[in-house]
Amino acid sequence: MRVQEALRRHGLPSAGTPAGSDRRFPDGAEFRIEIPSVEGPRVLEAVLEQAGRYDMTVNRISQGSGGMLLEEGELREMAAIGAEAGLEVCLFTGPKAGYDVGAFSRSSDGRSQFAQIRGMRQLRYAVADIARATEAGIRSFLVGDLGLLAVLTRMQGEGDLPSETVWKISAYMGVSNPASIRLLEDMGAGSVNIPADVTLEQLWEIRSSATIPIDLYLETPDSMGPVVRGHEIADFVAVGAPLHAKMGLANAGDVYPSGGHTLATAIANAREKVRRAAIALEWLQRERPASVQSKPHAEGLGVPVSP
Repeated sequence: MRVQEALRRHGLPSAGTPAGSDRRFPDGAEFRIEIPSVEGPRVLEAVLEQAGRYDMTVNRISQGSGGMLLEEGELREMAAIGAEAGLEVCLFTGPKAGYDVGAFSRSSDGRSQFAQIRGMRQLRYAVADIARATEAGIRSFLVGDLGLLAVLTRMQGEGDLPSETVWKISAYMGVSNPASIRLLEDMGAGSVNIPADVTLEQLWEIRSSATIPIDLYLETPDSMGPVVRGHEIADFVAVGAPLHAKMGLANAGDVYPSGGHTLATAIANAREKVRRAAIALEWLQRERPASVQSKPHAEGLGVPVSP
């Protein structure tokens, strides 16, 4: 059997030298900037204030604790801030194995199960968590469970959830090959986090096969490495477009699950992530000055609806 020929027939690329991507976001841009772990309205305000200091556009923020840990008033406030700024506000689906009573997802062998949904009771609460947030105006969610994605996209297709809602695949799912990413794309995923330690060749292989935007950490927290690659942004944009360049933070305090007791740390982390993103953009200007970033309110962003 000629393995490479068989893979090629299925639209999977052969290994080789990375080439530039000619794929783009719907607005024609190559990349967008994402700041993760923005755990509430005060942290979101800090992100936008810091971005203003650098005259920098943040296209998407994501939250990791889950919408279930935000008050309805906080959800509405985040939706209003995001709607005014024209950025996507993405919330993690709240219930997950890592917060549940089972021990396996918190064991050394079970960490990959952290974002999985356990049983029908938790699945019901996960869908309810998303319904609650959409009622407050949120239109983007992080999903870490394959079955949950299937349920959500079916519900969306049947009109039970807003048609413009965006489903972002969490890094917890750990997908890192073209076939897995194409499966998620076929299921209705809007973008997908890939591992931060991906090589440029692997990024090219993924992009050669998948059309949905790729979410790539340029820097990760210590629990994910850490990886510090902000200076390589020009290569990632060239090969991976359309790409969400996502700025985590090494050597930083943990904030999950977040609340008032971690607010100061979450704000400090967020400010430094924006600063790190600004430094990466300086590198991008040096190495690839013609790179095109999306503007606020760009087509395809899951911008909230102001309640």
